[in-house]
Amino acid sequence: MVKFLLWLILLFICWPLAVLALILYPIVWLVLLPFRLIGVAVEGVLGLIRSILFLPARVLRGPGRFRETKN
Repeated sequence: MVKFLLWLILLFICWPLAVLALILYPIVWLVLLPFRLIGVAVEGVLGLIRSILFLPARVLRGPGRFRETKN
């Protein structure tokens, strides 16, 4: 909603620039899409490596930490 309001303000101030922004926005989004996908993949790989590295600590900690108390 904020982007739309900013675009409306730009439309009233300088309409050619607003039309250019309207045309270029999808193109820029498509150009940046592979970088977002790479970011998701790298985040997943780093999460997997972190899980593997912390696995011995989780095993040595044992089940006592998450045990529910019985009343």
